[in-house]
Amino acid sequence: MDSTTRPEVSTSDRPRLARHVRLAFNPARQQHVLQLPETVVVLNASGAAILELCDGRRTVAEIVAELGARYESVPDDEVRRFLTRLVARRCVEPADG
Repeated sequence: MDSTTRPEVSTSDRPRLARHVRLAFNPARQQHVLQLPETVVVLNASGAAILELCDGRRTVAEIVAELGARYESVPDDEVRRFLTRLVARRCVEPADG
């Protein structure tokens, strides 16, 4: 695998926020944000809903199923692409074990 290829998040992965990242609600913006050292990432409602379920215990498939119970349509591939981008940015990591 070359440096431009990043591994895709699979449905069996158990994602969690990286230790240096915090999910918070910003009252001034009225939006959820990811707080990283020296950076804040503003999330839309879909992104916040996904990340709230990334606890290291649920698989991606379980996260998609939970979101599907809350909302009408939750494309599995879009959830995996979102998480893959955050893994590449080191905001999300797979849980150990």
